[in-house]
Amino acid sequence: MAVLLLRLAAPLQAWGSSSKFIVRSTEREPTKSGVIGMIAAAMGIQRNDDAKKLAPLAQLRFGVRADKEGVLLKDFHTVQVPREKHPEVSYRYYLSDAAFLVALESDDKTLLESIVSALQKPVYPLYLGRKSCPPTLPVVLGVKDEDMLTALKNEPFVYENDRRKNVRISYEVSSGGAMVQDVSLSFSQLHRKHGWRMKREELFIVDKNAEHDAFSEL
Repeated sequence: MAVLLLRLAAPLQAWGSSSKFIVRSTEREPTKSGVIGMIAAAMGIQRNDDAKKLAPLAQLRFGVRADKEGVLLKDFHTVQVPREKHPEVSYRYYLSDAAFLVALESDDKTLLESIVSALQKPVYPLYLGRKSCPPTLPVVLGVKDEDMLTALKNEPFVYENDRRKNVRISYEVSSGGAMVQDVSLSFSQLHRKHGWRMKREELFIVDKNAEHDAFSEL
């Protein structure tokens, strides 16, 4: 069992899961499909490549720790539609100033190490959900011989905050979670396809004694 740890932080991030047309929303944390898309770009996998190339990445177990939740930001763009007199306005949402620890777990350590090599020398530029959201460095924190949940709870924070008492973690489970359609099976524009996974979310207590206990002095 091994886990690849990534630091995803930037002035802006956008992790859409279901939005289309004029309103482009974002989830509160990186999506599995978005992170797999970033890795696929780094490895040089084309949108219309055989879906078999994505299969090993889709099978990675996925988890996120929100070290800094960020602030929801709304922007708007105008799009000129052919043969239309007035442009259409589209609304796009971003996470501003957020920082996340992402964990990708696998029994195949060689695969994780190949992902590290690709992210350090990507074929295509890396971005966090949208092309206008490049990550700050470093992205890769390394591969460790431990399970995903242990890494999410024990890894040092990618953003320091002395006032923090707990952090939100979201991780993939085989049972006892909520179903989300967030597994990349094909990025083809002709037949894009996403499968389902089960996700559990909880608050992880950083310091159980964060609040002052007057009786501890007695």
